[in-house]
Amino acid sequence: MTSQKTIFSAIQPSGNLHIGNYLGAIKQWVKLQNLGEYNNIFCIVDEHAITVPQNPEILRKKIMEVTLIYLASGIDPEKSLVFIQSHIPEHAELAWILNTITPLGELQRMTQFKDKTKEKGLLAGLLNYPVLMAGDILLYDTEVVPVGEDQVQHVEFARMIAKKFNNQYGETFKIPEASITKEGKRIMGLDDPRKKMSKSATSPKNYIAILDEPSVIRKKISSAVTDSGSEVKFDEKNKPAISNLLNIYSLFSGNSIKDLEKEYKGKEYSVFKKDLAEVIIKELSPIQKKYKELENNPSYVNKILKDGEKRAKEIASKKLNQVKHNIGFI
Repeated sequence: MTSQKTIFSAIQPSGNLHIGNYLGAIKQWVKLQNLGEYNNIFCIVDEHAITVPQNPEILRKKIMEVTLIYLASGIDPEKSLVFIQSHIPEHAELAWILNTITPLGELQRMTQFKDKTKEKGLLAGLLNYPVLMAGDILLYDTEVVPVGEDQVQHVEFARMIAKKFNNQYGETFKIPEASITKEGKRIMGLDDPRKKMSKSATSPKNYIAILDEPSVIRKKISSAVTDSGSEVKFDEKNKPAISNLLNIYSLFSGNSIKDLEKEYKGKEYSVFKKDLAEVIIKELSPIQKKYKELENNPSYVNKILKDGEKRAKEIASKKLNQVKHNIGFI
């Protein structure tokens, strides 16, 4: 590893990756990677995915799907380390060690856990999720964690547990910092602009998947909820639906929302929506083409994952050995 700061970020292979995941995470990772200023580590966190029950065949398919989307979107294995979490057993082992110094109350107050406490049949994995995420981050001496606002609490938890470990056992971990990605943080559902676009949404009308075909994208944008009136104007309080679509248009086109308001002044929602669909298709089409090419070249993809596993293992095993030594294992 060089003296450059290390970035770590990841996505679970569950549900359908959508334009919110693309705009808020993957597209930003590609920009950071291409700056050439960081050691970039981008992981497919399959162990996080099983905190809720998964169908094994679907999970296998989704792990590969997320890998291909990373690569097709521009994550370059020559510039970034790409690997699958479960291929590196050090993640789970470090998480267990960190569990032993984690106060139960810290886990119980995590927002994502509290949000689900009313559900029946809660499993321990959901409670311990932040510890595994802390392990993911700390294992690679991560200094910068690009996250959406809803994940900041998890990075704060990782900071807390790293400081506690360092105080108890000597300097071992670097203290990571969250880098909040503004882009995509407010991509809301097409069927309900009051709720975030979700890859686990029951209705496909909620999201535009990165792999949705052009005809599907046009149909989903055409049927997206709009507000009363016909003015294309950004007003999150009174016009949340059209404001969400303007935000999406701006992020895909690079045009400011003010410029878009001027462009569509006096025009119908239908005209605006038609153009928005084409802007999305223009950016996603090359990614989908590359995805299909990679899908037809499994040996190339497997080599990338094997190389990534080897490189990640070297870093992770070295850090875990230091942890084991510091806590008194022989």
